[in-house]
Amino acid sequence: MLDRIRACLPSLAPAEQRVGKLVLADPRRFASLPVVELAELAHVSKPTVVRFCRSVGYDGLADFKLKLAGSVSEGVPFIHRAVDMDDKTSDVMVKVIDNTVAAFLKYRNDASVSAIEKAATALAATYETGRHIEFYGAGNSGIVAQDAQHKFFRLGVNAISYSDGHMQVMSASMLRPGDCVVVISNSGRTRDLMDACDIARRNGATTIVITASGSPLATAGEIHVAADHPEGYDRYSPMVSRLLHLMVIDILATCVALRIGGARLQPLLQDMKDNLRSKRYT
Repeated sequence: MLDRIRACLPSLAPAEQRVGKLVLADPRRFASLPVVELAELAHVSKPTVVRFCRSVGYDGLADFKLKLAGSVSEGVPFIHRAVDMDDKTSDVMVKVIDNTVAAFLKYRNDASVSAIEKAATALAATYETGRHIEFYGAGNSGIVAQDAQHKFFRLGVNAISYSDGHMQVMSASMLRPGDCVVVISNSGRTRDLMDACDIARRNGATTIVITASGSPLATAGEIHVAADHPEGYDRYSPMVSRLLHLMVIDILATCVALRIGGARLQPLLQDMKDNLRSKRYT
C-alpha cells in the first residue's frame, strides 16, 4: 500500500502530496487519527484528505484507514526474495511461493473494492446488451488477455483477445458505445496499448485498465483497477505480475458470473461439460 502511495505521489496535486507524505512518515499514526487532526498536520482542508484517499484508489478516508491499518498491522508486506544463482531447488520453491503469496495478501489489503465493482458492473452491462468485450495485452500480458477471453466466453460473453498491436488498434477503431475493452499491462507504458485504449475511448467504448498506479495507462482508461507490486517491469521473466493479473481477471469473472446469475449460467455450463465428455478418456 505504501509503495502504491509513493508511485502515485508525483501525479497528485501539491495539497494531496502533503497528505501522502504524512501517511508515509507514520502510517500507524495516520490510521489512528481523526480527519480534523490529519488535516491540521498536513496543513490542508478536511475535504483534501478525503480527495487524497480517492486519488490513490480508495473509496474514502474510512476505507483508506481500514486498509492502511491492515497493511501495517497484519505483517504481510511484500518480501521480495530474489532467486540467486546458487540456490537449491528447495530454496527456489520457497522463494517463488513466498513471493506469490505475499503479493496476493498485499493485493487483498490494497485493492480498491470500488474499482473492482465499477469494472464488474461495466462488464456485466456489456454482456446484457450483447455488445463486444475485448481484452488487450502485450507480451506476458497478452497471455493474460487470452486467459480472460477463455474465462469470459465460457460465461456466454461475446469476448475476444488481441496481443498484436496492429490488431488492437484496428479492432479498437471499430468499437462503439456499449462495447467494453479491458487493457492489461504490467508497466502501463506500452505504446500500442496506450494507442488502442485512446482510440477505444474516443469511439465511446468503456475502457477498463488493469495496470500499475501512477503509470500513463492508469489515467488513460475510464476505470482503473490497480495491480501494484514491487517486481520491476523491466525484468526478463516477470512472474508475480502475471499471476497477480490472472487473479484480478478471476475476481472480475466471478463477479460478472454472479451478476449474470446461476439460473442462466448453469444450463450453459452443463451443456458445455456434456459436449466435452467425448474429448476425454474414460
